[in-house]
Amino acid sequence: MGAGSQAGPPFLTDDPEPVGLNHWEFYVFGLGDRTAGAKAISAPAVELNYGVAENTQFHMVAPVANASSPGEGWASGFGDTELGVKYRFLEETDFLPQIGIFPLAELATGDGARGLGNGRTWYQLPVWAQKSWGPWTTYGGGGVVLNPAPSQRDHGFAGWLVQRDIGQHLTLGTELFWQGAETAGGRGSVIANAGGYLRFTESFNLLFSAGRSFSGERRTVWYLGLYWTGGPDKAAGK
Repeated sequence: MGAGSQAGPPFLTDDPEPVGLNHWEFYVFGLGDRTAGAKAISAPAVELNYGVAENTQFHMVAPVANASSPGEGWASGFGDTELGVKYRFLEETDFLPQIGIFPLAELATGDGARGLGNGRTWYQLPVWAQKSWGPWTTYGGGGVVLNPAPSQRDHGFAGWLVQRDIGQHLTLGTELFWQGAETAGGRGSVIANAGGYLRFTESFNLLFSAGRSFSGERRTVWYLGLYWTGGPDKAAGK
């Protein structure tokens, strides 16, 4: 996906809620990002989250990257590896939201010369907040991307999402996500995205979303994945 800001599946916006202590989440997924000048697909890819301490989770994403640009055929290979730690420093109350940070490092394990990675390690530094009322949940926030690779540039990003539980087996949500220009001379974009979760069991879900930009650079994005969760006592699904 180049240096685009990745976030909480299946949405671009993330939340501050970490996995519970000694619990885990595992995803097998694919995601795509199409612009006027290029196509990028991360698939198959895996994500692992593990609760290493109270209010603290370890995070890793390892993708196969697939990319094409005008005049070039498709290239495929291992992409950049994402590592991070999510830490919630304020828990939700009746009146206050929960708030957390989720710093991420995108290790340059992909071949940047073939469009399968950034070429240099880069970083995301976001803050996220969340509040729930009955079946409704809303969360969002933003941060900065620090990208030292040639022709890339530091930029900001922000998003906000509202979702609702529809019975016990379905959650639907919609979001707006803004991202600044990633490259020198490039343009930012504002994306409207919609998706959700289909719960087959408490610990096994199908995740999906799709959206497109309505301002700035033309982009179409999508996500489709399977999700498992568990732990020593009971499943710890979000």
